Amino acid sequence: MIMMALGTLGIGLIPSYASIGLWSPALLILFRLVQGFSTGGEYGGTSTFIAEYAPDKKRGYFGSFLEMGTLIGYTGAAGIVLLLNTTLGPDTMLAWGWRIPFLVAGPLGLVGLYLRLRLDETPAFQKLESTQTHAPTDSPARTEEEPSHPSAHTPKQKLGEILTRHWPTLVLCIALVGAYNITDYMLLSYMPTYLTDTLDYDETHGLLILLATMAVLICLLPVVGRLNDRYGRKPLLMAGMLGFLVLAIPAFLLVKQGSLLTVGCGTALLGLSFLCLLGTMSAALPALFPTNVRYGSLSIGYNLAVSLFGGTTPLVITALMDTFDKNVMVPAYYTMGAALVGVIAVACMKETAQQPLEGSPPSVSTKEEALELIASQTPEPRF
Repeated sequence: MIMMALGTLGIGLIPSYASIGLWSPALLILFRLVQGFSTGGEYGGTSTFIAEYAPDKKRGYFGSFLEMGTLIGYTGAAGIVLLLNTTLGPDTMLAWGWRIPFLVAGPLGLVGLYLRLRLDETPAFQKLESTQTHAPTDSPARTEEEPSHPSAHTPKQKLGEILTRHWPTLVLCIALVGAYNITDYMLLSYMPTYLTDTLDYDETHGLLILLATMAVLICLLPVVGRLNDRYGRKPLLMAGMLGFLVLAIPAFLLVKQGSLLTVGCGTALLGLSFLCLLGTMSAALPALFPTNVRYGSLSIGYNLAVSLFGGTTPLVITALMDTFDKNVMVPAYYTMGAALVGVIAVACMKETAQQPLEGSPPSVSTKEEALELIASQTPEPRF
């Protein structure tokens, strides 16, 4: 939280190139790296925290609020930029107005830090810690397959355990997150640039379309969370991946027409496909790993995938368009390739809806669910 706040605030305070020369872009890169590392680590921790606190039958619903917070941040940022562009004008924005969003966002990290410090560790972590603390190290009942104490190994040893014992699941996580983030960056980061640079849309119009898309996503996210709790993570994730695979070309053909109506319809097709992924992924990813390596494994897999595939999406698409003579359908083909990888990854994953997390105790939300759980685990009397 502190790194996120300082990285964002630092960007808004960087002296100009005219004042300090090459140190200005060097500081910009440094602060962006701080932002990226801290945000990436925070996603793994936050999704793990929510998943381990949420009741087993409502994990998708609770997890959807993580992505809702992300989209609210995107919407707030885009809204501030739109407001500043409209009121200050391009020249003032270029001179000093661009600093305002960073100066506003920086102190928000202090709010997040305050909230984080007031929260206890999750019941799953506390159970693991208590079990391993009170279990004798030389107990014959303990085997190599049992999870180790969360603090029993150095980071290097824990990393070795993840890479040697959990590498198949880690690869699956990277494939899922890579496909998900390519669609994410393509829709929420690259699309406004695509509308402005390729279709000659006014920058304000591109931002308005993006804001409208995100507003609809925010409203529908809890609905998708409830749906994946009821029908499973795999059906929703598969629907989203197949949606991008089948609808990417029609969507970009609509966007290519250039009118506000066709651009809106094309964006809606992509947005609905993305919604299935957005409202499900935060509940599906933490369930891939057992409690003792969940945070580390998810953070490694998530950050590798985002760094290699998600964050590079605008650059790769732009380079491919230059290579293929400004072919405006290149983003659709790239998205379809990512979706195909996602379809394979979803087919390989296990269904985890309404089930306890691996290595974690069952979690319920009502007294009735607790009594039902106790009854299901109590053996019938034998006569």
